[in-house]
Amino acid sequence: MGVKILKCLNQFLDDYPRMSTAPYFDAGVCLRGKFHFKAGVSGSEEIEDSYKLEIIVPEKFPQALPKVKETGGKIPKDGNFHVNPDGSLCLGSPLRLLKKVHTFPNLSGFASKCLVPYLYAVSYKLRNGGDFVFGELAHGEQGIVDDYSHLLGLPKRAQIIQAIQLLGVKKRIANKRPCPCECGNRLGACSLHHKLNDFRKMAPVSWFKAHALNDWNRI
Repeated sequence: MGVKILKCLNQFLDDYPRMSTAPYFDAGVCLRGKFHFKAGVSGSEEIEDSYKLEIIVPEKFPQALPKVKETGGKIPKDGNFHVNPDGSLCLGSPLRLLKKVHTFPNLSGFASKCLVPYLYAVSYKLRNGGDFVFGELAHGEQGIVDDYSHLLGLPKRAQIIQAIQLLGVKKRIANKRPCPCECGNRLGACSLHHKLNDFRKMAPVSWFKAHALNDWNRI
């Protein structure tokens, strides 16, 4: 285990003392236990609640995202609470989560910016019904497309897919290819390349290549 991830792991365990490390045989760290939080938003009630969680932190965190499962049976798996088919929690679109983690690149940052808002929304919905208080993505691929349209400023599904594919190749190669915005210029001559370069700072080319190939049906 690297020094960097060990340091952020210790901070996380200090912040969430009901969680602890658990045996895990792949690269990375497994955390299990009761995740206790207190949160509130303006205009809505403050909620204090707990969930039994398993959090798998990949060895390459924060350039690879943790996977979280709720193990206590508290979150319904009826299609209305954004639980993925593999049982992992849908905390947001991959690029949105990557952007949040890049801003707060430690486990406590992941917990506070990605995990707690989701759990707050779940608790609020379980108590009061209705929709998620922070809004929610459409399910499946359409949710990713809608969110990426806002992140990248590209209205069409084909444009978004092309942009992710360009992030999955080296910058010098991508910049010579046609820009996904359909302006008629190569990417390197269009202002969109600045936005894509910001994402390049958040994860390696291999992450985006794998995302383009494998992740469209994840959420």
